[in-house]
Amino acid sequence: MSRAYVALGSNLGDREENLRTAFKHLQENGVDVIKTSTFIETEPYGVTDQPGFVNAVCQVETELAPLELLRLFLSIEQEMGRVRLRRWGERNIDLDLLLYEDAVLESEELTLPHPDMQNRDFVLIPFAEIAGEVVHPVIGKTIKLLKEELLCK
Repeated sequence: MSRAYVALGSNLGDREENLRTAFKHLQENGVDVIKTSTFIETEPYGVTDQPGFVNAVCQVETELAPLELLRLFLSIEQEMGRVRLRRWGERNIDLDLLLYEDAVLESEELTLPHPDMQNRDFVLIPFAEIAGEVVHPVIGKTIKLLKEELLCK
């Protein structure tokens, strides 16, 4: 089993229920949700003319390879009715693979670690809550330190 960290977000419909439903879908597809952060309310990132988000991060264990896990996330989003109207736009569910063990990967489909996670408070705050000691495999800093540095900017 491999350990990975997943960011979840929703800003349409019953946002908290959308996150809970996504957790259920992960479990039903053989991805064990080990630990989840509290849900946090956040402002939109990138495109600001949309409703606020509810975000969380979870630690999972899986036998799926990183690309298989990403494809599962996309199928869960589709099954839950996600429609992509614009980049960083409104969504009822978003699943992002942040880290997969210490993997560093860059392909057309997937970049690991997530290329922008260190700039996103809505990722680092809940991530630090459940796994602040985890070290970013490229930057070499803990999630807790990345969060503190970001919030001090």
